[in-house]
Amino acid sequence: MNKIFAVSLLATVTLGAVAQTATNLPAGGEHVREMSLKDCLQEALSHNFDVQISRYNPMIQQSMLNETYGGYDPTLGISGLHSHNNSAQFTTTVLTNGSSLLIPNSTLTDNDQFKTALTGTSPIGTVYDLFGNIAQAEQTQVGLPQQQTSGGQIGLDITQPLLKNFWIDTTRLNIDIAKNNLAQSEQSFRSQLISSVASVQIAYYELIYAQQNVQVQQEALTLAQTQLDQDRQRVQVGSLAPLDVQQDESQVASSKAALIAAQYTLYTDRGNLINLITDSYRKWQGVGIQPTEQLSDTLRVFDLQDSWGKGMTKRPDLLQSRLEVEQQGITLKYDRNQLYPELDLNGSYGYNGAGRVYSGTFDMYGQADHPFYSYGASISIPLSNTKARNTLKSDKSTLQQKLLSLKQLEQTILMEIDNSVKQVASDYEAVQASKQATIYAAAALDAEQKKYNVGKSTTFTVLQLQNTLTTNRGTEIRNIANYDEDIARLSQNEGTTLDDLDITLNIH
Repeated sequence: MNKIFAVSLLATVTLGAVAQTATNLPAGGEHVREMSLKDCLQEALSHNFDVQISRYNPMIQQSMLNETYGGYDPTLGISGLHSHNNSAQFTTTVLTNGSSLLIPNSTLTDNDQFKTALTGTSPIGTVYDLFGNIAQAEQTQVGLPQQQTSGGQIGLDITQPLLKNFWIDTTRLNIDIAKNNLAQSEQSFRSQLISSVASVQIAYYELIYAQQNVQVQQEALTLAQTQLDQDRQRVQVGSLAPLDVQQDESQVASSKAALIAAQYTLYTDRGNLINLITDSYRKWQGVGIQPTEQLSDTLRVFDLQDSWGKGMTKRPDLLQSRLEVEQQGITLKYDRNQLYPELDLNGSYGYNGAGRVYSGTFDMYGQADHPFYSYGASISIPLSNTKARNTLKSDKSTLQQKLLSLKQLEQTILMEIDNSVKQVASDYEAVQASKQATIYAAAALDAEQKKYNVGKSTTFTVLQLQNTLTTNRGTEIRNIANYDEDIARLSQNEGTTLDDLDITLNIH
């Protein structure tokens, strides 16, 4: 089978535009658009509401993952401050007569300070602070020369955890969980895509069945009407009682009612398929989909072990459940790390600068001959660690719960696939049996009609055999539709719907 089309988050596809053909205008003014299953799937992948809505989930999770990396974004801080102070003072002066005189005086002080810092955390938990500061002060006092001083530091402070927050911290936890959530959202989108595609398949087969059932009911009405017309002629010639004609009229009325019901089912099945393949139902008003394909009763043999293997490796909900277990393991890794005491290495290194003005301080920075440094360690030991211990205990229980849920889901999937394989085999047997029943019913009606024509049967018997033939014809096409639909459901249960239809999902 050639590749049908590819689907991405931007809904790009490799298949060309679907041909739209208004072939004729039947009674009722309805335009007919011929569509294959491939055409319907193409429309659904671009316009199905569920697919469009779920398509955004991986996009959202990708943005949330990118957001968590913001924990490593450095922060640049810059500040400047000017301060002015006019302090009042009194100077004591001794006069010639021995007395003292208090003379008011003042000191003017102006300070300018500038600070800058680049702080952040590295992917291994290192906290760094690259800083620089410089200040200049001017002091003026009456009767004294102005004084100017400048000074500052540039350097680097580092704190490195060795136990708690070493191999995992809050930022790394959030990143790992966000990655896991992204993978889960991709599987969720794949699950929705499989569900929508399978729904389109089943709706398409239902539409074919509804059309063929209308034909069956139309043929039944034709048989009943023919029988009525013939019996009316027999009544006119006196070879048949009027009561038999009433039986014919009842049969015609029942056939008309059955035809009307079948036509309504056809109408609703068309609407159901249109709803699955469009996001603008109004535009399809007055358009009737004409399937270009037929139901297939070709024998297909499925191996249960092979189907089980596919289900264990392809089912999106199972893969998503395994990712949930994996995410809980990530949380446990963080919980265990939080039990350790905080043991951190601390260090700093830099240079001092001083001068009368800014330039002198910067010159001293450049000479790098007045360094400063420090190093050491600090430890913080929680005495009970109640919160961390109970968090770990709770999350261990949650992990066991998720593992049991995973095993339960695996078993449920095995059961669903087992039932589906058996259902497909049963459907095929039912198709073959109903085909034979239709053949026998047609032969029985033909034989009885011949007997009736020579007066050796009754209207009641003929009508009864007509009903049997109509029922068997309806059962036959119903069984074939069930067979095709249950094959689609088996693929859905295996998680292989996209592979079977050669749909390529490009999530990234």
